[in-house]
Amino acid sequence: QVQLVESGGGLVQAGGSLRLSCVASGRTFSSYAMGWFRQAPGKEREFVAAIAWSGGSTYYADSVKGRFTISRDNAKNTMWLQMNSLKPEDTAVYYCAADGHRTAQAMSTMTGGMDYWGKGTLVTVSS
Repeated sequence: QVQLVESGGGLVQAGGSLRLSCVASGRTFSSYAMGWFRQAPGKEREFVAAIAWSGGSTYYADSVKGRFTISRDNAKNTMWLQMNSLKPEDTAVYYCAADGHRTAQAMSTMTGGMDYWGKGTLVTVSS
């Protein structure tokens, strides 16, 4: 069993930055592909970024490529999402997800069905 807790959301002006964290419980964190997903008000959940268990491969949605960076530290059971040059359209609840059966590349093609999810952290970008 893995529990995921996100933090770091908040209100920021357009052009600003935020760093989201996802802390996982459990001793098998290092074996899971991890990802970030988001859901804006009135919209479907969408993929944002994913990272392989080793951290060696990363994948991004086109809408965040070049602005967001995903990373992880297996020794700390923690994953991060550094978000720069934020835009109002980045406003959403951001969810951390972990999956022990899918690759990070597979996660990048999905919007649900992961093994574990956090409860989310709200990011609001004002114009």
